Amino acid sequence: MSANDVIVHGCDTLPKLFLKVSAERGERIAMREKDFGIWQSYTWSDYRERACEIAWGLLSLGLERGDVVSIQSEDCREWLWADIGTLLAGGVVNGIYPTYQSRQVEHTLTDSNCRFLFAEDEEQLDKYLEIEDRLPNIERVFVFDWTGLRDFEHDKVAPLDTLLLLGREFGADNEGLIERIADEGSGDDLAALVYTSGTTGMPKGAMLSQRYILFQMTIAPEYLRQGADDELLTYLPLCHIAERVFSCWLPMAHGATINFAESPETVMQNLQEVSPTYVFAVPRVWEKFYSRVTTAMADATWLGRKAWEWAMRIGTRRADKIVANEPLSTYERLRYTIADRLVFGNIKKVLGLDRARNAASGAAPISPALLRWFLAMDIAIDELWGQTELGIITSTRKGKFRFGTVGPAMPGTEVRIADSGEIVARSDGQFSGYLNLPDKTAETLVDGWVHTGDVGELDDEGNLSITDRLKDIIITAGGKNITPSVIENELKFSPYVSDAVVIGDARKFLTCLIMIDQENVEHYAQTQSIPFTDYRSLCARPEIVDLIDTEVSRVNSGFSSVEQVKKFRLIDVLLTAEDEELTPTMKLKRSFVSKKYAGLIDSMYSRSA
Repeated sequence: MSANDVIVHGCDTLPKLFLKVSAERGERIAMREKDFGIWQSYTWSDYRERACEIAWGLLSLGLERGDVVSIQSEDCREWLWADIGTLLAGGVVNGIYPTYQSRQVEHTLTDSNCRFLFAEDEEQLDKYLEIEDRLPNIERVFVFDWTGLRDFEHDKVAPLDTLLLLGREFGADNEGLIERIADEGSGDDLAALVYTSGTTGMPKGAMLSQRYILFQMTIAPEYLRQGADDELLTYLPLCHIAERVFSCWLPMAHGATINFAESPETVMQNLQEVSPTYVFAVPRVWEKFYSRVTTAMADATWLGRKAWEWAMRIGTRRADKIVANEPLSTYERLRYTIADRLVFGNIKKVLGLDRARNAASGAAPISPALLRWFLAMDIAIDELWGQTELGIITSTRKGKFRFGTVGPAMPGTEVRIADSGEIVARSDGQFSGYLNLPDKTAETLVDGWVHTGDVGELDDEGNLSITDRLKDIIITAGGKNITPSVIENELKFSPYVSDAVVIGDARKFLTCLIMIDQENVEHYAQTQSIPFTDYRSLCARPEIVDLIDTEVSRVNSGFSSVEQVKKFRLIDVLLTAEDEELTPTMKLKRSFVSKKYAGLIDSMYSRSA
């Protein structure tokens, strides 16, 4: 170990740490996953056994230190087994978003010079088979779920069980090999490639060292407060750096139990079943909670609505006092206890938040109004900020509420504002550069500081406020600088708006493309007897356009005239993470949307509009 290594439990690499803690934790539960509708548990001993079998299997096939192994799958236990198994063998893990199309898969596999590929199922395997002739570097492909492939034969493709069997046989003759490989590792070793989501151009492979990984582990439990007794629900792609931190690296260091969501579509149901104690979610999920409650209250009885309004008045007053750091009287505490038992407790149970001791939001800005709404129910959400290149850099602190900020820098990190207004940061565990892209690395990493591309401000207490992406700042034809994300976040606080993109660069006024919330808008249409046949026809209904117009007008009232959205259009195609308009974390890609819907945008600026 060198003097500048990051040490966790006496270890300077993840393989050393895994071997240590998996032996110590033994039969404690490490993870759970549903199998035929029943939650099945897997211990740390199970975790270790499968990871070692995969490591031995890869070594038997000739894997050498530094070779890249890719995982193309939704979240599941096998994802983590393959992840840790690859690292134990001295390899480098490259996670591929399961929503990637074949051309994106080809780019990441070629750019990383990947030798071995893990694919989740027949669907993910098909993406490889489409481009197989252009990927001579891929030597073997192992499939987690062989369902539907029973009669399939391919020289390079086999079920995961084949690799596990190879591993068991090889391991029996090579006792101690994994431990020797781990002992030879250091904090400088390349551990993972994380390809950026590609909002502009093809994804870039950020190189993350073992030091980077262990540094993220040091953030808890003091700041992110994840501990051994916590339960988490894992549902964001494990390729995404935030989910990897919360569901792989922090539990590795501190022993929390992770529960894999069945699919992106069942997250809300699985939250109810698990009732996690620690909830990390992107803003879209927190917005979904709010929308569900809003819709439920619209259908509630008169008494139910009045009870909710009464409880919210009490909760909001309490939240305002907490934010202002003012003491609560005995009477106020008693009133809130009654409101929680009669109303909030039931709501939180329905949402699966009744056991949530800690909550966090990241990956995108979140509306301060939404944070205040949750705090009224005694759910204090920490807001985090970071990037793939840096990991998590800032976080709000427990009991200190500065809505509109993402808190001060974590220990071991520094944040400052450049003359251009851009946020630059550095940490003891930042990335090592972009694979095969020295010019891009030089643009981003300057004199040890990562240029984030975000614009922000620091207050007197060191709390960071993210204004917008530097490239997204709108300068109107009149020369006014507009930060679109502030307006967009207020629009997304509406239960009827899923996402929004504000347009206006070099234009006379602001316009907006809006994606409606399908579930809530359909519910509204049904309760109002508004006929529609599909999503497109729903967006075309004048009553729905009027509904969204009301929401836009509400948001406009909080902004000056030049910052108000003058016209809007609805994106009438139901988008999913598989569509190129969305990132894997369900954010609209501004530049892509602006190009694809250029005609729709131009229609808002035509004289006849």
